[in-house]
Amino acid sequence: MDALQLLLERNSAPKLTEPGPTPAELKTLLDAAVRAPDHARLRPWRFLLIEGEARHALGEVFARAAARRNPDTTDADLDKARSKALRAPLIIAVVVCYTEHPKVPLLEQQLSAGCAAHSILLAAETMGYAGIWRTGANAFDREVLAELNLAEHESLVGYLYIGSRDGRPKPLPGYDSQTFASTWPSE
Repeated sequence: MDALQLLLERNSAPKLTEPGPTPAELKTLLDAAVRAPDHARLRPWRFLLIEGEARHALGEVFARAAARRNPDTTDADLDKARSKALRAPLIIAVVVCYTEHPKVPLLEQQLSAGCAAHSILLAAETMGYAGIWRTGANAFDREVLAELNLAEHESLVGYLYIGSRDGRPKPLPGYDSQTFASTWPSE
């Protein structure tokens, strides 16, 4: 796939199925991620790879978190929380590892991790896979993050769900990029 075409046509895929990337393909996804823009070469990110049976364990973490956040959670709600971890054959949790640095504020480090996440999604598309970047309460819940073994100085950019697209891509909206651009200084 042509790189420019990929950038112009990339589309999130909320419905994913097997197969997911092979170990060699997963290495390539991560190789793409570590090329993300990174002021001072801090590499302020790491990746938690969740696949196979580990997805069921993650589903239990999500269910416990749902019950803790809402005491009125029903069994159906718990099942729904568990199923979130089974939406794709591979989940990559993108972790920001903050470092105090005199020239690189925390925001830049978070943005670098976001670029690494986006690189993974783009690389997956070039390999014939698809993905979606998800956040929600489980991406910001400190108890969920603790169960994922994140340190106090770490946070989650999100969960990347990677697999094979199930069905046709949803139509992309026809945005006019010029509505997001202006010249400076304005006249």
